[in-house]
Amino acid sequence: MAQFPIDKKLVVAISSSAVFDMKEAGAVYEERGEEAYRNFQKENLHNPFGKGVAFPFIRRLLHLNNLYPNEQPVEVIVLSRNDPDSGQRFFESCKHYDLNITRGSFLCGKDPYPYIDAFNASLFLSANESDVRGALQAGMPAGLVLPTQASDEPTSDELRIAFDFDGVLAGDESEQVFKRDGLATFRNSEQEKSDEPLQAGPLHSLAQKLSYWQKFESKRLKADPNYKPHLRIAIVTARSAPAHTRFIKTLTAWGLAPTETFLMGGIDKSRVLRVFKPHLFLDDQLSHLEGISDEIPCVHIPFGIANDKQ
Repeated sequence: MAQFPIDKKLVVAISSSAVFDMKEAGAVYEERGEEAYRNFQKENLHNPFGKGVAFPFIRRLLHLNNLYPNEQPVEVIVLSRNDPDSGQRFFESCKHYDLNITRGSFLCGKDPYPYIDAFNASLFLSANESDVRGALQAGMPAGLVLPTQASDEPTSDELRIAFDFDGVLAGDESEQVFKRDGLATFRNSEQEKSDEPLQAGPLHSLAQKLSYWQKFESKRLKADPNYKPHLRIAIVTARSAPAHTRFIKTLTAWGLAPTETFLMGGIDKSRVLRVFKPHLFLDDQLSHLEGISDEIPCVHIPFGIANDKQ
């Protein structure tokens, strides 16, 4: 059998609790222990989980495979602390919602994040904070899904993703200057280094791969004016002029081309997020997420100086 070309795919790894609502099953585990949990999962094998925080994002991401059946660009992998028996309910739920997820690891309580690189994943989404922090400390891309009341739009397949910049797409070197020396020094430093691209951050690879397929859609649109692109990528950053120059030159150096760019300069990001309505917003600062996470699926990237525990 020929090997599956995982290195050529845009891969997102998920925990089962990121894509499905597993609060009821989790409560059984916490209150009655592992054996009762396994029995509960077996008894409810054909009772699908409810939709979780990352469900809208994952559904639309997988839909790219329907748009490009020859390329099949996307693979979603489950990395789970569950046992394989309990994992059966996950796959039954995927089948119920028509999510084409067929590959993964079930690790019986062991840490899942060491396997992120093994599956070539550009992002690992989990509701387990220790797994996310462990992954980031090991230099792997990961994000913590936050609880939300946001609902999916079942009639739309357009995929909208919003990223913060510093500490998410880029490293936190500029954020360190801001935290240590204040806004004026930060602005001076960014002007002095305006021609020096920033280092890549934890989700740089994900954005680069998404941008590749965005460019692919642009070519398709030129060939077929009736084609409607399905992928929109926004960057919502606290930067403003004059710090915008280094930001733009960094994106140019990386070859990234967001659909929408918002230079907020300290304005509450939720004001534009409510208009853009992303299916996932990823930011390294909880303060930018807490006011909007109940309305929009949000992911915290606990990376860099903004997340140093005092």
